[in-house]
Amino acid sequence: MDRFFHSVTLDKDKCLGCTNCIKRCPTEAIRVREGKAQIISERCIDCGECIRVCPHHAKKARYDHLSVLEGWKYKIAIPAPALFGQFNNLDDIDIVLTGLKQMGFDDVYEVSRGAELVSDATRKLMADGRLPKPVISSACPAVVRLIRVRFPDLCDHVLNLNAPMEVSAMMAKRAASERTGIPVEEIGAFFITPCPAKVTDIKMPIGTEGSWCDGAIAISEVFPLLSHRMDKLETVEPIGQSGLIGVSWAGSGGESAALLNEKYLAADGIENVIRVLEELEDERIRELDFVELNACSGGCVGGVLCVENGYVAKARLQRLRKYLPVSQNHLDGGVPRDMEWTEPLEFAPVLKLSQNLEEAMQMMEEIDVICEGLPGLDCGSCGAPSCRALAEDVVRGAARTSDCVFVMREQVKNVADTLSSIGGYVPSYLDSKEKQGN
Repeated sequence: MDRFFHSVTLDKDKCLGCTNCIKRCPTEAIRVREGKAQIISERCIDCGECIRVCPHHAKKARYDHLSVLEGWKYKIAIPAPALFGQFNNLDDIDIVLTGLKQMGFDDVYEVSRGAELVSDATRKLMADGRLPKPVISSACPAVVRLIRVRFPDLCDHVLNLNAPMEVSAMMAKRAASERTGIPVEEIGAFFITPCPAKVTDIKMPIGTEGSWCDGAIAISEVFPLLSHRMDKLETVEPIGQSGLIGVSWAGSGGESAALLNEKYLAADGIENVIRVLEELEDERIRELDFVELNACSGGCVGGVLCVENGYVAKARLQRLRKYLPVSQNHLDGGVPRDMEWTEPLEFAPVLKLSQNLEEAMQMMEEIDVICEGLPGLDCGSCGAPSCRALAEDVVRGAARTSDCVFVMREQVKNVADTLSSIGGYVPSYLDSKEKQGN
């Protein structure tokens, strides 16, 4: 496996170097060089913002296709609750779940079931009083990776629980093995994902050595075939075993509401998330017990691999919830060890200038000097997201100050002025010869 696997990739043939992406990247992971975007792999958190804003569709997400089901003896679909919000006038989750079985899956286990278990586990852990507050949700892998590379002081505040998709895949594979006698190794669990960050989290997980999911298939990939199967159903199997608490996780605020605690904050959209994290890091937010952060606007329903407008999908889920019980999944006793991370969240210093403190301080001084000579407009025309980012690239040897169009214009003007000033100048020896000739 690559050291840095990323679902988000670049199609250079489609890229026109428009710089839209560099301005929206939360970790300054994109540069435009020689007319094409470049993704700095170690900085990317796979939030999908560049996919969302690229007008030329040059950014895209890697995910597994339905052909990945081949070769598995027993196949389980693990649908995210965001999937239910993609369909108009849906009043029964079982229609979607039965449709998935008609597509070739042997079984279906809702992620919303795992979400209800994670909610129960979170309530138990917070009741113990041993978690540093405010507790930050670990459900959004893009946010977890953002904290890991940009907010090291908050790593200890991230809830060390596996995401609902992991809990669901684990429970589904174990139950299927007990029921069928098929070894767990021959059972494939495939997450139906709304976003590229979760694809990356499966291929290169944080907090655990490996994922219980064997693949991630985009909602946009499943939707056309699933819609067709749903329209052709003659009977609907009673498969669903989750309630409104689990389904509500698809939208921002759903996880927080499940904690039955009023001292929480829920923010969505990567820019809003960053502002909240900055205030948490500066300790300007003290009165909260829990913070729920979603990189996508509206929550998972706003993921770039969904097909429906996120806010429309959230409204559909609100209608769907009235047909559901409150919750159908609870933990017996304490929090199982296999629901917790096996490894702590550690700071990944990918944004550091140098591992050597003295050298880093010197580079900082050089950056400050370079910034003084830049216009400070943060226009992005140089291919970097800001003037300071350009100065940093210059110090790293990855760019030149002349990449700034304003600096280049001033340099050209100086050259032009110099040429103009010497335009009428005649060397003295030529002038004397001319006089002698006369």
